[in-house]
Amino acid sequence: MLIFGIDLITGSVRSRTVQPKYALVIHDEGEIVKELAVSLHRLVQLIHRYQPDILAVDSVQEIAPHTQDLYRFLELLPSKTRLIVVTGGDRQIGLIQVAARYNITFDRFDPYAEARAAAQVAFHGAGVEVVAFEKETEITITRNRSPGKGGWSQNRYARKIHGNVLRYAREVEHELQSRGLSYWKKEYKAFGGVSRVTFHVREERDQIPVSSSRGGDVQIRLSGKRLDRIQYRPVSARPKYLIVGIDPGTTIGIAVIDLNGELIKVQSSRQMTMADVIELIWSLGKPIIVASDVVPMPFTVEKIRRAFQAVPFTPRQDIPVETKYELAGKFGYGNDHERDALTAALEAFRFWKHKFSGILKRVPQSVDLDEVKAGIIKGQSLEKILSDRKEPPAKPEEKKPEISLDTSDERVRILDGKVKDLRILVSDLQKEIMDLKKQNQKLSRQLTGMKAERQKNLNAEPEVIKREQIIANLKHRLRQEERNNKKLQRRLKRMKETTDEVRPEGTRVIKVLPDLSRDSVRILTERVGIQPGDILYIRTLAKWGKGIVHEITKAGIEAVILNEKAAETLSRELRDVFLQESLPLLLSTDLQIQIKGDLGTCDEEKFADALDGWSDEHEKFLKEKSEEMLEDLMKEYLAERERKVR
Repeated sequence: MLIFGIDLITGSVRSRTVQPKYALVIHDEGEIVKELAVSLHRLVQLIHRYQPDILAVDSVQEIAPHTQDLYRFLELLPSKTRLIVVTGGDRQIGLIQVAARYNITFDRFDPYAEARAAAQVAFHGAGVEVVAFEKETEITITRNRSPGKGGWSQNRYARKIHGNVLRYAREVEHELQSRGLSYWKKEYKAFGGVSRVTFHVREERDQIPVSSSRGGDVQIRLSGKRLDRIQYRPVSARPKYLIVGIDPGTTIGIAVIDLNGELIKVQSSRQMTMADVIELIWSLGKPIIVASDVVPMPFTVEKIRRAFQAVPFTPRQDIPVETKYELAGKFGYGNDHERDALTAALEAFRFWKHKFSGILKRVPQSVDLDEVKAGIIKGQSLEKILSDRKEPPAKPEEKKPEISLDTSDERVRILDGKVKDLRILVSDLQKEIMDLKKQNQKLSRQLTGMKAERQKNLNAEPEVIKREQIIANLKHRLRQEERNNKKLQRRLKRMKETTDEVRPEGTRVIKVLPDLSRDSVRILTERVGIQPGDILYIRTLAKWGKGIVHEITKAGIEAVILNEKAAETLSRELRDVFLQESLPLLLSTDLQIQIKGDLGTCDEEKFADALDGWSDEHEKFLKEKSEEMLEDLMKEYLAERERKVR
């Protein structure tokens, strides 16, 4: 298989001044044959000369900036040559990631290295084919000359041109009929014959027995029928290996990732049957691992695993909720079912990634790592996986004939003279380059002097001097503010670090809030910070809300101490909010509160006694709630019985 891999060196197809120049790598049956630097026109010439099977690029923007330009470029390619974008179509990934799947590394700053990598991954079946034409070819036969206004012989001249167009059209039609090709045509009548004939043949261009030409009175042009939208078709027919996480239940959660840990799909549904789940997973690829987040694996998940004959995965123990949030939060999910399924898939990926780390170092280059990983998961050894790969047969080295040069041959003397002339030319060009470099250095020095003189003149102007002073003052103020900012940051850091250091023995540190509002919590957080396990002291209840109680509970606050004067305004509603959130609300009476700024202390033993008292109150509250719930259920039951009796 002959492959051309290209990458842009300089210029751009979008530029009107600097024409693009490409690094071209010719790859033949796994070996690099030649590397060239070519223009776009030269590239098309070489493609027509060598007729490669694949032209591999990492982005179509390097050869065609717009859709119409891409159509025109594809029309220039031979029908045998396929344009392959190795980084994907509508949804692209980087060439580094694509090459890494085949254990190929390269210097991304070297265009020739990128062209080699593109050719190698295309040789192994990566990428998508750019398809812009249907399986139909249009043959257009038209005049190559315009009859013009003419004179006495104008009619005879026009009749001659139109007659030649008709004659060529009949010859083309005869060729199509002799090959048995299916077609339909459209003619445009003109004086003495036809001015234009169009054949629509239901075959590709390489099957048409006519080629584009121009000469004399007639021109013939072949073009493919364009699709309404350019399509990107995967080159490899092998389905992608998948890791699938399942969370069974009334609402089933499904998460699918590939062997590189990239998320492909996460979904949940209440209406999906077992067959729908299997069909969805099969449409995405081939599952190699089916995972669950609980032990043992549920029967529903086991049935799905058996349907694909995949390898099962379950964690050593049920995954905690905190770990689920940590793992799945990086990808995003819609509900708890999708979170659990995604966690199962990611946990399986982490388990096998650890096992791959040592084995993949021994894999040679240009090997599909997904195939290696799939084989390892199935229990095969690395040696067996590599031995099962079909290696292309080695080509016998052809012994090059020895060539002896006869100095008496006239051609040798001519070539020897040309070599001497070229050497003299190279010497002259090198001398010219040195002279240009010296001239460039001289001009650079002159330019530097001119800039310095111009700057000197500018500095002499009063307005410029005034503005420079303003700028200097602003810079000075900025540096002062930066220094003050650093001092404040160091001060804040010391306050946060010394919270526990200043605490006397037998006391607990408390953090003071003026009231129970979001602004007060925000200001305290900015000053000294609020951490899990902190104790908050509330001075007044002038402001409070249910939402802020929920937020500080979620932040992990151990308890809230309320000033004894503020306790007089404590409402039953606020007390119930603290009881419902299971957040201890204590009174400052007998706690020996000592406050200094945003921090303070309370007696540790009396704080523990107050917590015990609150626990008794909390248990009583929960008991009352349970009794109320039972009483409501009994009332509903009696009402329902009375209704049925009636």
